[in-house]
Amino acid sequence: MCGRYTIVTKIKEIEKRFGVVTNHPELFVPNANVALGQRAPVITSNKPTELQFFQFGFTPSWAKKQMYVINARSEGDHNPDDDPHYTGARGIIEKPMFRKSIRSQRCLVPADCFIEGPKKEALSKPFCVYLKNGRRPFALAGVWDEWVNPSTGEIVGSFAVITAASNELMRKIQHHRGPVILNKDEEKKWLDETVELNEITSMLHPYPADEMNAYPISPEIKSPRAQGMHLLQPIGERVFAEFDYEVYQDIKMFGMGETRARARKEDEQGRLF
Repeated sequence: MCGRYTIVTKIKEIEKRFGVVTNHPELFVPNANVALGQRAPVITSNKPTELQFFQFGFTPSWAKKQMYVINARSEGDHNPDDDPHYTGARGIIEKPMFRKSIRSQRCLVPADCFIEGPKKEALSKPFCVYLKNGRRPFALAGVWDEWVNPSTGEIVGSFAVITAASNELMRKIQHHRGPVILNKDEEKKWLDETVELNEITSMLHPYPADEMNAYPISPEIKSPRAQGMHLLQPIGERVFAEFDYEVYQDIKMFGMGETRARARKEDEQGRLF
């Protein structure tokens, strides 16, 4: 699953990366710990050139009350044992909760990294998972919908992140699922409502483990109210050895708008490994 993620890249950089504009930039708040119910940036299939801000936690339009579904299993009810080698049907297309959205209401969820822990300990033993070679922000595959609050008439836009079975990296941190991460050349297709459904489902696979890495962070991030870049500070070694790359410092500098010189001056001892 993907229950927490980070998006702290400056809004101008997000716009440039995804080729979008933001009509309400005042809604964007850099967030090191995006949690259930919080508003976060998305790019939806009906407005593919605009950065919008939806609630993390999906509510289908037909629901009688608000729901907060954060993840959508790509296999649906298939693959109950989360077999990492599963190649069967993508049952999400059959699920009443998502069968409309997977066909016509898909979205990109910009992220700098995501937070995951072992299946047993969960966020009591969290890891920051990122893409190598400075590839951020990247796009999580999502589905969205709009729900009208019957009491207030408020229109609530919400989204869920699609998950797939674990890759080698996720198995290393003893987790059974992982978010679907799209390649750049898949992003436009994902937002295109005319693309055939079988082409969409072909994108729902684990991301290559050799293009990712992770390091342990403090369990303080377990609280959905916890905020601040210190939450992403490494407290141990990376899962796969890497050299000459400073993930935490890079996110800190460019996500929060600091210069390299200032960051070196303020945090000479904060280098990764």
